[in-house]
Amino acid sequence: MLDTLITEFDRGLRTLFAPAHSARPHPDHAVAEADLNHDEKQHALGLMRVNHCGEVCAQALYQGQALTARDPAAREALRHAAFEEVEHLAWTEQRIRELGGRPSLFNPLWYTGSLALGVAAGMLGDKWNLGFLEETEHQVGAHLESHLSELPVQDARSRAIVAQMHQDELKHADMAHEYGAAKLPAPVRGMMKLTARLMTSTSYRV
Repeated sequence: MLDTLITEFDRGLRTLFAPAHSARPHPDHAVAEADLNHDEKQHALGLMRVNHCGEVCAQALYQGQALTARDPAAREALRHAAFEEVEHLAWTEQRIRELGGRPSLFNPLWYTGSLALGVAAGMLGDKWNLGFLEETEHQVGAHLESHLSELPVQDARSRAIVAQMHQDELKHADMAHEYGAAKLPAPVRGMMKLTARLMTSTSYRV
């Protein structure tokens, strides 16, 4: 148990403070940089900071869920999803730097809350644990789809990243469903949406 706690604490520190790395090529690696004006660049930066914050939360959420998952197959599914989310962290982090910004100052706060939520979801049982994963991915997918319509049309680099993230998130949702995810009650889904709105409005600015 002590070894597990040390490993998970180290994972949290690396998520928040160490550069993330991607096993796959960055989706925008062969895409030319666009000529964005100041307002376009600031808007793209805000959206990518939101996306990065979402990936920080995903890391914490899946970390907490995997810690309390009972079924080894469910635990492995959560860890696989978390691995791809690390790649998303790397992609969004680099894009934020390219746009002249920095990640949200509130990332440690959101990470802590998401970790606690993940642990709580896992303690409810695997079907609810996976249900939480499925609903999270559906909401993130809708959120990323809206960003594709909001990003400047000429910002092909940011759009390539968001498009690939969108595909990955929907795959994670399908995976959770295949493993037996339960549909969450409407009040829980609504609360998740409200929390996501608060995170989005905060991280867009700072």
